[in-house]
Amino acid sequence: VQLQASGGGLVHPGGSLRLSCAASGSIIKINAMGWYRQAPGKQREPVADITSGGSTNNADSVKGRFAISRDNAKNTVYLQMNSLKPEDTAVYYCSARVVTTGLRVEDYWGQGTLVTVSS
Repeated sequence: VQLQASGGGLVHPGGSLRLSCAASGSIIKINAMGWYRQAPGKQREPVADITSGGSTNNADSVKGRFAISRDNAKNTVYLQMNSLKPEDTAVYYCSARVVTTGLRVEDYWGQGTLVTVSS
């Protein structure tokens, strides 16, 4: 199973970006999907997650600004980021809890995509 993240880049404060992460491989079902981020010198922290049924959780620091969604038919999770702040600068990682064709449940991570918020 592979997760391919995309959509990062440089954006001015107050701007928007949309991250995408597509899962591929020997997938029976994807349970929860989520986004994490790691800023320079800091630990990786959860940003948002979404169940297969569409229930979501957002970190307090992004509530009202970020929205997570998913397309189950495409095995893809999205993160719409609005009103970006310099403190949102980080490498963003997607994750997925996957039921594989071997009927094992495992967590997978994408390679990370850099988001830089700067004027």
